[in-house]
Amino acid sequence: MHDDASNGPGVAVLRLGHRPGRDDRMTTHVGLTARALGADRVWFSDNAGQSKETVDDITDRFGGPFTAELTDSPHSLLRNWEGQVVHLTMYGQRVQDVEGDIREAHRDDGEPLLLVVGSEKVSFDVYEEADWNVGVTNQPHSEVAGLAVFLDRLSEGAELEREWVDADRTVIPMETGKRVESVPTDDGPDTSAS
Repeated sequence: MHDDASNGPGVAVLRLGHRPGRDDRMTTHVGLTARALGADRVWFSDNAGQSKETVDDITDRFGGPFTAELTDSPHSLLRNWEGQVVHLTMYGQRVQDVEGDIREAHRDDGEPLLLVVGSEKVSFDVYEEADWNVGVTNQPHSEVAGLAVFLDRLSEGAELEREWVDADRTVIPMETGKRVESVPTDDGPDTSAS
């Protein structure tokens, strides 16, 4: 994992579980949200290969650095993590009550973070392994929404200014309409738009 000004020594996301056919879109969105909002990498269950391919494709086109990986032992990855673990769950402590402590451990103490989000009922051992069980609202909601809010609060908005490297394309902000342009190469500017 790389050091990044927006989020310190490293932020990884572990997507626990994946139900093919049911979770395909949500699992992919966990990866895309992790990438877009400042994480360094995401791990998916080994049966989520299509989600990994989609995240890899977006990273190839719109830049990184970001890594998507598959794991056949997510619980082992969680148990052996060398750093702090944040489990995002609606049953956890309120994010506004613990975000300062998490940010301090991450930035000031140099602890890498593993953010854990589930896809189905999460076993109790995950709650016990976590350094923090954090609720981004204690109401039913999407794990993608919880991940997005948490990442933004962790970096206090700095991820919105992130510079992307090795991008082929970039989105041009506009009041209305859609504009995606090719990124100029060392050979000179490319004025084509897609």
